[in-house]
Amino acid sequence: MREAVTVQVGGFANYVGSHFWNFQDELLGLADDPDVDPVFRTAALDMDVLYRTGETHQGVPTYCPRLVSVGSRGSLGSLSSSGNLSQTSAPADQLDIITWSGNVTKSVSKPHGRNLFLQSLVEEGQNPSTSNGGSNSQKSVEDKDLIECLENGVNFWTDYSKVQYHPQSLYELHGSWTDFDKFDNYGSAQEVVLDWSQIEEMNERLRFFVEECDHIQGIQFIVDDSGGFSSVAARFLENIADDYTNTPVLLYCVRDPVTLGSSRNKRESITRSLHDAVSFAKLSSYCNLMVPIGPPSLSRSYLSPYLYIQDEKPFHSSAVCAAAIHSVTVPFRLTRLGPSSNLAHSSGNLDIGELVHILSDQGRLNMITALDVAMPAPSLTDRDAMGNIEMKLQSLTPEIRDEDEDPYSVESLVIHGAIDRGGQRTSISQVKDSVCSVYEGRETRAKFSHLAVSMCPLPVPLPFPSIFRGNIGRHGEILGDNSEGTQPKGSIDIESVPMAARLRSSSAVLPFIERRSGSLQKHGVARGSVGSQVLRDWGFGREEVQDMGEHLAKLLRPFYPEMDLTSDSD
Repeated sequence: MREAVTVQVGGFANYVGSHFWNFQDELLGLADDPDVDPVFRTAALDMDVLYRTGETHQGVPTYCPRLVSVGSRGSLGSLSSSGNLSQTSAPADQLDIITWSGNVTKSVSKPHGRNLFLQSLVEEGQNPSTSNGGSNSQKSVEDKDLIECLENGVNFWTDYSKVQYHPQSLYELHGSWTDFDKFDNYGSAQEVVLDWSQIEEMNERLRFFVEECDHIQGIQFIVDDSGGFSSVAARFLENIADDYTNTPVLLYCVRDPVTLGSSRNKRESITRSLHDAVSFAKLSSYCNLMVPIGPPSLSRSYLSPYLYIQDEKPFHSSAVCAAAIHSVTVPFRLTRLGPSSNLAHSSGNLDIGELVHILSDQGRLNMITALDVAMPAPSLTDRDAMGNIEMKLQSLTPEIRDEDEDPYSVESLVIHGAIDRGGQRTSISQVKDSVCSVYEGRETRAKFSHLAVSMCPLPVPLPFPSIFRGNIGRHGEILGDNSEGTQPKGSIDIESVPMAARLRSSSAVLPFIERRSGSLQKHGVARGSVGSQVLRDWGFGREEVQDMGEHLAKLLRPFYPEMDLTSDSD
């Protein structure tokens, strides 16, 4: 078994992570439930890759994510930083200040109360025998109330988390607050980044999880790179690169669609462009593979015929991002070649290092990868008017080319829980045959493509948002009826969905890289520009800005061989 450690840094990253861990928690519960679809009990997914076993001080066994989560002060809502839903910190009137003998005025904020969903988790924990009790009609009413509570009242990523976290997992940064709206660019976090004690605390928490691994396969790192947490993550990643030289890092840079709004004035526009350029340059310097995630709108994407997503709700958009990340990481957890009973349920296992090698070491040495998803994946027996099997995937990576006919592209495709037109599970061999048929019909084929298949679909846990349209069936099948006017569906109506997701290294990412490289050259390098002053305010000298520019040029070089010829002649 090769373990992976997960890191989440920033607001939206933790929103995504909360959904991701809910999927894992749901899979763990389904694997032990004799009354559910047998595919969940024979999924051949090794959950020990992501989870660690342990026990409390009282000797109670625990099974927690191998996770370090970093967020703003106050971002945990009703959840304690110790990892328990109950508050465990000392009451304010019991805190003694021994370094001051004068009068003391205490300002204590009112603790956040648990919402209806979190209250139900506590009640189930206290009365496990009643959690499955009651009639079906009673349970349906209860679930509807819980879902309505989440749809209308998620203020923190912890509001819909049903996972028990280890005491070392949750860290709140001093100097950043959930209501501090100026923590919005790379330079705004300099005070936090320069605080050695906070960075060291983050390093120690990661070290706790890494050092107990027998054979770590890598670190999957999710960062909200829309603001100051980019700077925090870059410093964290730099230390990881120094301390764990041979451990591959797979970096997901996620953004809430709401953060991508238009700028109010020229200076703000320049600041935003420079933030994007600096964040990209720094973060990509300290990882092995980078996956930008954050389309400007999911409500108007190709997913909209099947998903009803409100872009203004991070609870919604983060769910789609988490589902895609869950899917592309399925190969990390697929059981290695073993009992024949498992071979019929999965194929194509990889670890993080092998994925990095496939996507970044095939010819171009490109480390920036696009993420595409089909949610739900269409039936593999559906064909278009020409008789070709349809497999349309929507890119979640912003600013990329829609049409990609790159003969040098390399990709890793994951399909899990695939069904046929009748709603029946398709076998591993059927999926492989269907995918081969799709690829044979392409005019331009990828230089190399890896396929991983699992029969286990994406489970839909109760706290998942109601984002499925009326034309989606109970097992994620796409129905032929018109969904106009119907209420969006959630976990009450849909148990699971088939998924297809792809990581793609190709020239499609060129516009994303070129825009950031161009912004740094235009606004950051030219003397006397507004941008150069902004970068100085962020603590960057001219030489460091030039180094960042050279790094971005290096990322472009694989796509333009003539750049190497030019540099050789200089």
